[in-house]
Amino acid sequence: MGLLNVIRRMALREKLPIREISRRTGLSRNTIKKYLRAGTIEPKFNVPARSSKLDPYAEKLAAWLKTEAAKSRKQRRTLKQLHGDLVALGYTGSCNRVAAFARKWRVARQREQQTTGRGIFVPLSFRPGEAFQFDWSEDYAVLGGERKKLQVAHIKLSHSRAFLVRAYLLQTHEMLFDAHWHGFRVLGDVPERGIYDSVH
Repeated sequence: MGLLNVIRRMALREKLPIREISRRTGLSRNTIKKYLRAGTIEPKFNVPARSSKLDPYAEKLAAWLKTEAAKSRKQRRTLKQLHGDLVALGYTGSCNRVAAFARKWRVARQREQQTTGRGIFVPLSFRPGEAFQFDWSEDYAVLGGERKKLQVAHIKLSHSRAFLVRAYLLQTHEMLFDAHWHGFRVLGDVPERGIYDSVH
């Protein structure tokens, strides 16, 4: 996580004073105030655009890396081999430049895979009243001398972790709505949003 994200989390979510943020991060109070006033997520530096000998071959190399990533580890070409193949096409730069490009490409690909169709990020800290979590589980109880399977609704406030559990004989829409109604009634309010486990 970037340092500015940490500073913003400490100031805005955890409501820590500037002095405490300064102590924890080692940054001056003026620097912290400047970052918070700017509202930026990460500092921006003016880096002059430099052309690289690899630029004309970047698209080709990215395509090769994508193809190699789909192969088993033993079948993949090494970075030296990829560099040699680029040299055969006219590239005159170093193998280190190819390795740096490959590292950046892998990081970008990994980030893309984590954020595309791989689930949704759920923050682990919440403001009071921001969210509740809901899920079902199954359990058994003896009712009237007979062992019965129960559908158990769990509703929990994400900030305080206060919860309510209600058991039903069936898992229907009526039971779902009933569980929510009782949960919000007992817990005292309706949070801004609900977090649900994926539907099977």
